[in-house]
Amino acid sequence: KLQFLYLIGEGVSFLRAKKMAVKTVEKQHMHFVPDQEDADIKEICRSFWWYTPQFSPKDVPKFYDVSGITENPAVFQKVVDVFVNRYKAAEAGAGPTHIVGYDARGFLLGPPIALALGIPFVLLRKDGKNPGVLVDSTGYAKEYQETKLDTMCVRLGSFDHTSRIVLIDDLIATGGTALAGFELALHVGATVYEFAAMIELPFLDGVQKIREYADGKFKDVSVFTIATDANIPDECCADPQNWPAEDSRQVSGADAKERFLSMKCPRSPL
Repeated sequence: KLQFLYLIGEGVSFLRAKKMAVKTVEKQHMHFVPDQEDADIKEICRSFWWYTPQFSPKDVPKFYDVSGITENPAVFQKVVDVFVNRYKAAEAGAGPTHIVGYDARGFLLGPPIALALGIPFVLLRKDGKNPGVLVDSTGYAKEYQETKLDTMCVRLGSFDHTSRIVLIDDLIATGGTALAGFELALHVGATVYEFAAMIELPFLDGVQKIREYADGKFKDVSVFTIATDANIPDECCADPQNWPAEDSRQVSGADAKERFLSMKCPRSPL
């Protein structure tokens, strides 16, 4: 309702405002999701590619690829609109002051949202890769094995104790990456306005780990996810259908054009 009233106040027509304001429901305590029957949400879910281990950089059953969204401008705009309309509907002076994106896919989602809201976008970089004076998170584990634990860092002064930040990433799985952002907010004294992601993998309990972190300090912080993995259809698998099992997924520059013209990719926009 707040989204709808905001859009009307911005001069958007009644019919367009009704279309843009996606109904949101509380899935669990302070975990919000848009109506999964909404036509735009269904289109977003149908546009999210995934790959099997043969064609993935990580050994996971389904590797979700945000490129399916970013390479489709109309759907990408719908994703951005879902977040922007949500935050613009906040009461005056109570909404987020910063959008904070996780390295690296949060860097794709965060900037257009921040620009539309007219607020800063802040980068959480891995392993000390931000310049300036930094504060680091502790190492965190993810849903796949790594040779070493990653850390996140933020430059001091990017946000502070007066800030209300939205932490955003493409996906929440085990919650390890998400918690690194919460830890940095805790160090600096910022208020986490919301953690946001496009996809949740519920069986890995990432949201529950946010609730349990720091003796429950963030148990009442809002979490917003557009969909769960169960809402991404099987037909969104983007594996080439005719790729020999024995061939590497990496090809030489000399062979690239020929291999591209010969492969059958069911999800390719080309």
